[in-house]
Amino acid sequence: MYHYSMLIQWSDEDEAYVVTLPEFPTWHTHGATYEEAARNGEEVLRLVIEDYQKRGAPLPRPAQFAEMA
Repeated sequence: MYHYSMLIQWSDEDEAYVVTLPEFPTWHTHGATYEEAARNGEEVLRLVIEDYQKRGAPLPRPAQFAEMA
C-alpha cells in the first residue's frame, strides 16, 4: 500500500474538479464531481505507480502532512 497525496480543487476555468498529485507533479486528472475526481485521481495514481515499477524507476518518497502545510 502506498500513501501518496492527491489535491482536489475546483477550477472555474475548467468547470471541473482538478486533481494534482504532488509527488508526481506532471500528472493530473479531473472530474465533473468531487467523487468522480477522487476516483479518477486514484486510477491515475495506480497507473503512474505501475509505470514506475515497469520501468524500474524509483518511486518518490510520499510527502508527509507537515511537509505540505
